[in-house]
Amino acid sequence: MQTTTKTTQHFKCPACGTLELITGNPGEQVLITCHSCNARGKAVIPTTSRTIPQTTITPRQHTSTAITLSHLKKMFGDFTAVDDVSFTVKKGEIFGLLGPNGAGKSTIIRMLCTLSRPTAGTATIAGYDIVRQDDDVRSHIGLVSEKMIMYDELTSRENLALFGRLYNIPERQLQQRITDLLKFVRMEKWADARIGTFSTGMKQRINVIRALVNEPDILFLDEPTLGLDPQSTSDIRDLIRKINTDHDTTIILTTHMMTEADMLCERIGIIDKGNIVALDTPTNLKKIVNGTDTTVLDIQITNLTPGLITNISTSPAIKTVTQEDETHIKVHVIGPNAFDTIIDILRDNGAKVQLVRNIEPTLEDVFLHLTGRQVREKVTETVTHNGGGHGPRRRPARRVR
Repeated sequence: MQTTTKTTQHFKCPACGTLELITGNPGEQVLITCHSCNARGKAVIPTTSRTIPQTTITPRQHTSTAITLSHLKKMFGDFTAVDDVSFTVKKGEIFGLLGPNGAGKSTIIRMLCTLSRPTAGTATIAGYDIVRQDDDVRSHIGLVSEKMIMYDELTSRENLALFGRLYNIPERQLQQRITDLLKFVRMEKWADARIGTFSTGMKQRINVIRALVNEPDILFLDEPTLGLDPQSTSDIRDLIRKINTDHDTTIILTTHMMTEADMLCERIGIIDKGNIVALDTPTNLKKIVNGTDTTVLDIQITNLTPGLITNISTSPAIKTVTQEDETHIKVHVIGPNAFDTIIDILRDNGAKVQLVRNIEPTLEDVFLHLTGRQVREKVTETVTHNGGGHGPRRRPARRVR
């Protein structure tokens, strides 16, 4: 039997010019993501050893619309949960809805998945109206909800089969699809193990592929990494990328983790109190802060006290002060001479300064700039363990102004 040896080649991203490495068999078509600008496309491994010319890779272009929302509104009595929301999601895109708990993210997802009817406005999924053509909508979507939908007494295969039969998938086809999905998330060894014996991260992997049994065009992920440990969180994020890249699945992701949205999403809608307050790429959203004569500084103060923070925050040049831990604050300073301004303020208030560092704005800073408050009291991805532990403990972040 003739064997083919894989080769490693360079390609030059046509979008930003960065050189990347790809590995594959000669003549093989390979999916590529540029690590610098996230441009996506396909390239063919050449049959002879040479650098792949720029013209052989074309960044993936989203040319059609998968989801459209037009003036969507949802009220519960007198309370407006979603208020006149409009946006579109392109086919093959990872689109993020970013905001605090209670902002309206999950309510939007429930309406788009036909689980809740809108009070006003319209929306379409894969071209089907979510109210008038709800059966057609459900045949094109998968949902990983905030709560894990699994049966502990059933095995992985039995759980997947149970949900697959709800779609009337022929049994032989269903079993093959289950086998393929378990391999997809490296869980084939636990196909016949009860879900109740799994770790939370293992359960969530099965929970995600449960939503893929019907091979949906569009996948809704509502807080998919909530409550997971850091390693499981990383695994689920890798899985989300793989689903999107391998199957060109459109993904709607809701989260209040800023880093998660930044790493995964091509565009992000920031939602607060039922309204979309900004919508753009992560890079462009961060420019909102940079373009407003605002400088973000990380400051370490050895004698940091609540009174000192209050005194600092009263200056007209200070927009916000957020306490990060016992000695660190993050300060948004307004004006062209931000560094000199903050130094004068600190000296006037007797602060013993160890460090002043100019930092790049994050999506958390964008949200704070747009809404005047943080997404949550403490933005962290560290799992909180009960009982004792080693190392210093950080107090919850406290925004003063």
